[in-house]
Amino acid sequence: MTQEAKGVWVFIEQHEGVIENVSLELLGAGRSLADKLEVPLVGILLGYQVKKCAQVCFEYGADEVYLIDNPILKEYRTEPYMRGIGDLCRKYKPEIFLYGATSNGKDIASAIATDVSTGLTADTTMLDVNVEKRLLEASRPAFGGNIMATILCKRHRPQMATVRPKVMKALQRQKGRTGILIEETVAMQEQDVRTKVLEIVQEVNKAASLADAHIIVAGGKGMQDEKGFKLLHEFAEVIGASVGGTRDVVEAGWIDHHLQVGQTGETVTPKLYFAVGISGAVQHVVGMKNSDMIIAINTDRDAAIFDVCHYGIVGDALEIIPQLTNAFKAALTNEEGVEAHV
Repeated sequence: MTQEAKGVWVFIEQHEGVIENVSLELLGAGRSLADKLEVPLVGILLGYQVKKCAQVCFEYGADEVYLIDNPILKEYRTEPYMRGIGDLCRKYKPEIFLYGATSNGKDIASAIATDVSTGLTADTTMLDVNVEKRLLEASRPAFGGNIMATILCKRHRPQMATVRPKVMKALQRQKGRTGILIEETVAMQEQDVRTKVLEIVQEVNKAASLADAHIIVAGGKGMQDEKGFKLLHEFAEVIGASVGGTRDVVEAGWIDHHLQVGQTGETVTPKLYFAVGISGAVQHVVGMKNSDMIIAINTDRDAAIFDVCHYGIVGDALEIIPQLTNAFKAALTNEEGVEAHV
């Protein structure tokens, strides 16, 4: 199958007819891979009454869209999605297939890998191709984040990977760009599906997520203890930021797990990211390296975080953070002592 496989595919994850951002990001990454291999970029779109999503895929870089539109696919369920996508793989034989590392993306990717007997690299943070050998180079942190491993699938096709949201960047949308729409069917009836969707419960506490924060103050074990870490909360409150941290901080109980940034936590892309008392281990860096501006504070001038940041301060965060807090307080307060709106 390796010789006849052709094309870079992206699983288009959508909810109620709205495409998830991670799928648009993967179309951007897939466009680069497809251009290098000189093959089409294909969006794989399943759902019910989602044909309008195909045009969005074209405008974000897809050359073709394979659409399966059926009431059985209205809500995500593994069985009908696996049947539909698996049949597409056997019929059209893709060379590379990318999925978002979301709950549904991970689920369907692993199911397809089993169904078509191929490999799958999970939670990829970098993608490239060896054009001469036509191999997908899917890289991710390994051995506790101490190294970056590049994983190859030499013998089976498609070469598949899940990619974390916000790691890749979507292309600029080209309004009016078109492509080829290919409509297919799924060979499955509702009575054949063993799972039934009884109720959809909307996610709560979404505001607590770091994913949409514009400013993040993140701390590591360099803050020494929970009392020291509270300085970051005070600083964040003054500048209107969210607070995050490393895995070590979560394990120490200083912050909740949902505020962890890194390979096993959130991937974030704020406008401004303060890395305070953070050494710069790979497993943390992959979760924040795409921030617009990174400011690092660390006592160790040779810390790896200084290789990633835009601005670095060498010094004791326990002394520097209170000074920054006071300075921002003064800057954000007018002469009458009333807080200014920023």
